[in-house]
Amino acid sequence: MDSIDRHILGILQEDAALPVQVVAERVGLSPNPCWRRIKQLEAAGVIERRVALVNAAAVGLGVTAFVSIRTNQHNADWLQSFARGVQSIPEIVECHRMSGDIDYLLKVVVRDIQHYDRVYRRLIAAVPGLSDVSSTFSMERLKHGTKLELATL
Repeated sequence: MDSIDRHILGILQEDAALPVQVVAERVGLSPNPCWRRIKQLEAAGVIERRVALVNAAAVGLGVTAFVSIRTNQHNADWLQSFARGVQSIPEIVECHRMSGDIDYLLKVVVRDIQHYDRVYRRLIAAVPGLSDVSSTFSMERLKHGTKLELATL
């Protein structure tokens, strides 16, 4: 990946709907070589997919919960079961296996506390062996982004 690829990625992270001609102009290429580079970045898995970012509050999903999970289960079968359970609940938008005191951290986006409670109940029903499930709720999002800083690579 060279500086042109990083520039292309920076542009697409801002607006993936831009026509190839516009991206090409901004990086100093003609459209065909630019298009080939984008296709190579997709084929290499650097560009995973192109999506629309939806404003959660604007569609009625105004509550974000961060759920800390501890478990005494640390084997491959349990992890597979946990992953399936988490993937089966669409309100869980992120799941991270952590180092330190917390084993897993989930990000859950829901309408309200009652909606969160239903998600919580589905989670504990889907995944046996959770020893501690602790939730905190975001009061205000001060920063949100999806763009990765590539200039330092």
